[in-house]
Amino acid sequence: MEYKDYYKVLGVDKNASADEIKKKYRKLAVQYHPDKNQGNKASEEKFKTVAEAYEVLGDPAKRKKYDELGSNWKQYEQAGFSGNNSGRPGFGGGQERYEEFFGGSSGFSDFFDAFFGGSGFKQQGRTVAKRGRDLHVATQLTLKEAFEGTARMLQTEESTIKVPINPGVRDGQVLRLRGKGQKGMHGGTDGDLLIKIELLPDKIFTRNGDDLLMIVDLDFYTAVLGGTIAIQTLGSKKNIPIKSGTQDGSLLRLKGLGMPVFGKNEHGNLLIKINIIIPEKISQDEIALIAKAAAIRG
Repeated sequence: MEYKDYYKVLGVDKNASADEIKKKYRKLAVQYHPDKNQGNKASEEKFKTVAEAYEVLGDPAKRKKYDELGSNWKQYEQAGFSGNNSGRPGFGGGQERYEEFFGGSSGFSDFFDAFFGGSGFKQQGRTVAKRGRDLHVATQLTLKEAFEGTARMLQTEESTIKVPINPGVRDGQVLRLRGKGQKGMHGGTDGDLLIKIELLPDKIFTRNGDDLLMIVDLDFYTAVLGGTIAIQTLGSKKNIPIKSGTQDGSLLRLKGLGMPVFGKNEHGNLLIKINIIIPEKISQDEIALIAKAAAIRG
């Protein structure tokens, strides 16, 4: 089991104040947040490590315990807190024996689990706190619900919880509600509730990040002469000017009319792809005028 220097992880002095620790954590959490580094495993691991460090240093009781542990942590390891992946030496009986003493994982490191409530065990007749398990649920949202924000009543093993969902959530995004998972034992912290978002397909809009794309039919005459068309966005109705000579397949970009950016007071863009409709039936007068126009163009 590897010792974790949480002060070094956050880049703060051991005498740093609670406000300094919180400020540094928030800066690093924003820097390595998975939403900003999608597909970057290194950033994802760094984000977890930073979260683990703040889980300890941001809690006065855990920080005090961590500071008291100090360089003496090896004595605890030799007393039974090993932590390699092959049989967990110090307990005998391999992984099953380890699980009997330590329970499930918190999602953090073995070091955290052993010393900060991630798992519970008995040592010298003393019962030690055990952290509750994280609970996982999934919920489906329409694109409009994701646009406006909503709430869900979710059933867990413990209870029914009303979960607010802020605007801008993405498909596959996981929301964490701390302390809403399984109850801890013997004074251990409660687990978290992890909610995976599943966005249902929309008939009109296609989402690309925080941008939305919609296809709008445009009649031939408005495409040629220009004019104004009315469209229904996810938020409201808008009148959109059309330039004369607009081509089929043209993209119009409407800034700020896309999806809300999760956690920010910003919006993506709305892209309108033009689909020009040629009339199937044309009167003789129309044909004559179109022929005249064609002749003028030479």
